[in-house]
Amino acid sequence: MKKIITLALLLTVGLSQAQAFKGAGDVKFDLGATIQNGGSGIRVSTDFGLGENMSFGIASSYLLSVSNDALGNKPEFGDRIDLKGRFSANLGNVFELDPKMDIYPGLDLGLRNFGAHLGFRYFFTEGFGIFTEAGIPIASYKTNPIGFDKLNNQFTFNVGASFNL
Repeated sequence: MKKIITLALLLTVGLSQAQAFKGAGDVKFDLGATIQNGGSGIRVSTDFGLGENMSFGIASSYLLSVSNDALGNKPEFGDRIDLKGRFSANLGNVFELDPKMDIYPGLDLGLRNFGAHLGFRYFFTEGFGIFTEAGIPIASYKTNPIGFDKLNNQFTFNVGASFNL
């Protein structure tokens, strides 16, 4: 019984110390799934805290499962991958959320488009949490993306694990 009580107290203390965004010098690493029309895959991103409510980073996704086009062609490696630089406003403390939570809208500049994202992180412990994020293109580099150009020029939904580094 003593072991169970001790473990419960340690977990309670560990959970109460979790913090989603700490400000300048904070580093987050996200690993998860990306889901979109016509494909799904993996997504990796990192964010570096610049100030109390600002961060910048990079995000990359690779579509593993992709639908064939109308002619039965599969996309090549270059059609499946995307890389973006990103800037986020971390607003958890502005909205007076629990310190374990953060909401972060932001802008992306990528290989395929200029876009925006809105995300949410929740940390269970100091080092581990979950995230969910939605992204949309604002302006595509191609005026009328067709075929596989649409793969990384549409609404995306991401979900996965988040880590403090």
